[in-house]
Amino acid sequence: MGTDDKFSNKAEELKGKAKEAVGDATDNEQWQAEGRTEQAKGSLKQAGEKVKDAFRGDDR
Repeated sequence: MGTDDKFSNKAEELKGKAKEAVGDATDNEQWQAEGRTEQAKGSLKQAGEKVKDAFRGDDR
């Protein structure tokens, strides 16, 4: 379960980076903002997974 969540969170972060890059290339401020938001969500979720792992004693 944890590995799937980590993969999903990383995918969300990468999707946000791609969306922001397209926004930069096309000068689309909405896509830039959405991309940054998706990146932040993915990073925050990854941090949450690391905290859960620390409490469980996982060193993945």
